[in-house]
Amino acid sequence: MAIKIIMDSDPGIDDAAALTMALNDPQVDLKLITTVAGNVTVDKTTKNALKIVRFFNKDVPVAAGAKQPLIKKFEDAARIHGESGMPGYDFPKDLPKPINETAVEALHDVIMNSDGKITLVPTGTYTNVALLFSEYPEVKDHIEKIVAMGGSLGMGNMTSAAEFNIFTDPDAAKIVYKSSIPIVMVGLDITTKALLTPESLNKLEYMNKTGKMLHDIIIHDGENSDFGVAMHDVNTIFYLLHPEAITTKDMWVDIVTDGPAIGETVGDIRGAYHDGKTNAKVCVDIDAAAFNSWFIDEVSRINK
Repeated sequence: MAIKIIMDSDPGIDDAAALTMALNDPQVDLKLITTVAGNVTVDKTTKNALKIVRFFNKDVPVAAGAKQPLIKKFEDAARIHGESGMPGYDFPKDLPKPINETAVEALHDVIMNSDGKITLVPTGTYTNVALLFSEYPEVKDHIEKIVAMGGSLGMGNMTSAAEFNIFTDPDAAKIVYKSSIPIVMVGLDITTKALLTPESLNKLEYMNKTGKMLHDIIIHDGENSDFGVAMHDVNTIFYLLHPEAITTKDMWVDIVTDGPAIGETVGDIRGAYHDGKTNAKVCVDIDAAAFNSWFIDEVSRINK
């Protein structure tokens, strides 16, 4: 049976790749895409989500969400993802429209009307999810787990301490990590190990239309290097489908919401605090070769 998921995203290059996998893998039943301000402004992330949906001619609703974090001033990542958030490819112009509901309304309705529990997959900042839990706490009982890209047990990529998604809205992340819902933290500890290699990237260009599209946007990633490029958000889908390729450790994770370490995810690695309680399954290692092989296989099977 396919895994029922909702993706809350801020496309973004790696979000686009994650959406590509979620829209096309038969083991994933993508019920809804919600968008949030993150890599670029929410009007752009929404347009980018619609571009991916239109590219694959999928009938998956897209709902626009939060324009800014709960408290903190908004800072985007256009320096990495470009001004549009997804440059490099000429997508169709006849895009569908987002649905009339807000992201929070759509999240509530899809979760509460599902015939089984939903897995939430946030790949952007967690503002929409935090607002959902604050306004409609009853949804928590209908969520299987949260598989969220974000955080790090070591060095960040936005500051020396903080990963971008958490840094962008640490107050939202704090609400999510206090929700008592099972959380899988898919952070920089694995996403910076499982780089899409130059060899894999070269294969994409000549594989099919999907490969060409992904290749053309990925090469515009501002963090692309001779060693490869991190497909951070794609690791959430890889975890859902191949958890055996990822090593996790149960621990308690706290979120820093002010000061010089704002946005840091502090993992109780030693189990020294919280009386042995844990609130997250933290991804700490990954089979990078398996990730690359899976990525290429996924794209090669897409009939476009």
